[in-house]
Amino acid sequence: MRPAELDRLTVGQAADRYVELVVAKTSTGALSPATAEVYARDVATLVALAGADVVLDDLTGEDVDAILLAFARKPDARQAGGSGPGQSPSSQARFRRSISALFKHATLAGWVQINPMTAATVTAKQRGGLRPERRALTREQAKGLIGAARQLREAPEQEGKRRDQRMQLRDAVIVLLLSTVGPRVSELVRANVEDFYTNDGVRYWRIFGKGGRTRDVPLPDDVAEVLQAYLARGRGQVAGADDGKALLLSWRGRRLARGDVQAVIDRVQRHVDPDQRRSVTPHGLRHTTATHLLADAVDMDAVRRVLGHSDLSTLGRYRDELPGELEVAMRSHPLLRDKPAR
Repeated sequence: MRPAELDRLTVGQAADRYVELVVAKTSTGALSPATAEVYARDVATLVALAGADVVLDDLTGEDVDAILLAFARKPDARQAGGSGPGQSPSSQARFRRSISALFKHATLAGWVQINPMTAATVTAKQRGGLRPERRALTREQAKGLIGAARQLREAPEQEGKRRDQRMQLRDAVIVLLLSTVGPRVSELVRANVEDFYTNDGVRYWRIFGKGGRTRDVPLPDDVAEVLQAYLARGRGQVAGADDGKALLLSWRGRRLARGDVQAVIDRVQRHVDPDQRRSVTPHGLRHTTATHLLADAVDMDAVRRVLGHSDLSTLGRYRDELPGELEVAMRSHPLLRDKPAR
């Protein structure tokens, strides 16, 4: 028998109440806006797959299995044309975590008698190889992309062009920040002009990350110079800006959206030599930052602080193998650098 206090909400009603709770947590700093956005998106997907009018308590472990499998087969909208071969292992694991959190809350709130996740048999898929677009660029590929961004900075703005075609400095800043500092794309588009400051001649970016945590990251000199040029010339050419604080603006004067960043990277890639060009996502550039800093023997804790992780162990997810890396390491073995005197 169902307990008297059981609230037989539909999936749609439960989702609405849960998302309200998630949004409320952002106001207290318990969740970052980016995390809340992910939860809300995954919960909306759950509603679409389960059916808005189905009673939440009627879902069984078999139903959850069917939902997880249906999500895994969904085309990845981030792929060209939204027709990717299904969700990546990391996306599947994220979706599973999101709906698990909803059902955990539903159990405590009396919306379900038994958490159906405990009866699900579809296990979380282990993280496999990343799609090529999400893997780190090689040194040559990264240098090609960075070189193309620098050329955009040096290219003269053409007055005859429409405003939507005169965003070279902004595009250069986006690619250089992603390639050298490795922020999350949500951190990049949330950045405000006031988040960048100078201390003892060094330009810093105060990044507002997950869970309300902040980190101050020094910018390489070349990146700081392009940023300054953008603030002095590029950003100022966007007339009638709706958001006076935002660092990155669309040509219409609005804060740049997360989905716009991929288009910027692709546009800069068109200036890269075809031999060095490889498709890459914003997250792939985050991998690139971590991989090359670690490969260059930069202190692991320093890399952790640049990326904004609380735990060193998390760096393993952002470390990709580079071709020829082991050979280079063995050629410059630390125990063989000082040859004994004869």
